[in-house]
Amino acid sequence: MAKLMEDEVFMAFTTYAVIVVLKMLLMAPLTAFYRITRGAFANEEDVARKPAEERKKLLMNHPDVERVRRCHQNDIENIIPFVLVGLLYALTGPVLSVALLHFRIFAGSRICHTIAYLFSLPQPSRGLSWVIGLLVNFSMSYSVLSTVLYL
Repeated sequence: MAKLMEDEVFMAFTTYAVIVVLKMLLMAPLTAFYRITRGAFANEEDVARKPAEERKKLLMNHPDVERVRRCHQNDIENIIPFVLVGLLYALTGPVLSVALLHFRIFAGSRICHTIAYLFSLPQPSRGLSWVIGLLVNFSMSYSVLSTVLYL
């Protein structure tokens, strides 16, 4: 394990994996912020201390809250595979410069995706950033399979 922590590719993967996981984790407090500032709560216990009439108004979906939630869901669907495939990819001993290119492009695409999603930028900005991240995951998957394929 100590030797693995000295591997430059593994250290690069760890750096970028933590960056995108932190970005994903920050989406939950951002959702809570939007819920509070927009007065749109999902659960009855969240508004239990409010008067009955006000409770009905507060238990609703708000477009801004739903946008943040969809962005968070998209992160979950894309960052978890990156972490899993990226770890396997890092363990196959790729060239550092190629690995860094994969990791940087993925992290950049997820950050761009979040900006495009939260600020409602016109398409294809969000779609392209999603596709670029997906292609990085496919590229690393192909590299892993071509390195270790045993059928």
